[in-house]
Amino acid sequence: MTQDQIKEVEELLKQPKSIAIIPHRNPDGDAIGSSLALWNYLKQKGHDATVVAPNDFPHFLKWIPGNENIKFFDKQNNQAKKALNKAEIIFLLDFNALHRIGDDMQKTVEKLDSKFIMIDHHQQPDTSITNLIYSDTSICSTSQMIYHFLEMLDATNMINAEMATAMYTGIMTDTGSFRFPSTTSTTHRIIASLIDKGADNAQIHNNIYDTNSFNRLQLLGKSLNNLRVVEASRTAYITLSQAELDAFNFQKGDTEGVVNYALSLENIVFAAIFIEDVEQKIIKMSFRSKGSFSVNQFARNHFNGGGHDNAAGGRSEMNLDATVTHFLSILPTYTNDLRKSDED
Repeated sequence: MTQDQIKEVEELLKQPKSIAIIPHRNPDGDAIGSSLALWNYLKQKGHDATVVAPNDFPHFLKWIPGNENIKFFDKQNNQAKKALNKAEIIFLLDFNALHRIGDDMQKTVEKLDSKFIMIDHHQQPDTSITNLIYSDTSICSTSQMIYHFLEMLDATNMINAEMATAMYTGIMTDTGSFRFPSTTSTTHRIIASLIDKGADNAQIHNNIYDTNSFNRLQLLGKSLNNLRVVEASRTAYITLSQAELDAFNFQKGDTEGVVNYALSLENIVFAAIFIEDVEQKIIKMSFRSKGSFSVNQFARNHFNGGGHDNAAGGRSEMNLDATVTHFLSILPTYTNDLRKSDED
């Protein structure tokens, strides 16, 4: 953000206001972590702040301090709409376009006469929906951006243990436990600061990664059994039908990170998972890559999605078999790029 924009934010937050914070639909660790860290800061400043999420988030995130105060647009519609309608300022966190919050919520938000501030690290943000924007695709997570945002406001002294925990969680989950290329030395310095401010790194890791249900591990086994490899294109993919999800009592978040198992295969640089969602009548997709192959562009070109160069999502309104067939028909176009994706 420019100095003038920072001054404008400071002026906006000078006096207590009604503020709403919106993460994207199907919020992940970064969306929830960044939202709750900002919420905590705003509450300390005396603002009437509310996090309004489009829908629920996975059980393994429901220990993050303050999560019980989040309102869900799909389940608590009256409370959520009340918070949005009275909001003088609305923060849009961890998404770059309003379609990421779902059709119904998008229609409500588009009608609001609020001041919009976007903080996000995804590519190609829609600047038409916001008054002020802090966008940086080089930063690993929106939670790290919240830390920098507080630095700009000279407010890192207000980071308490709860805020540190929320930001640590967001950074850890969006960097794959600090292993993705977007994890920089700056990221590690911020992590050290958050630990100093009260984030219990060992407990956070345990809460996220070591609390699996029996069904979730059984579903992982089924996912790996469904793993297929396309050697010519250095690609691996996983499919999960609705029937398979139901057989293992699927809960939101149970497929989080499963696509990374496909990417971990030797000589694979492109991985995908296709998950049937009968309720929404779509196939949800996650894409991961190594090296120079941009799954963000691939998802934008073919599957109504986007994200980052090495991590993106998409969706298809075809059935599962047709979606996979379409995916396989596209792959040969990218074979040359995929063969040299991880070359220096």
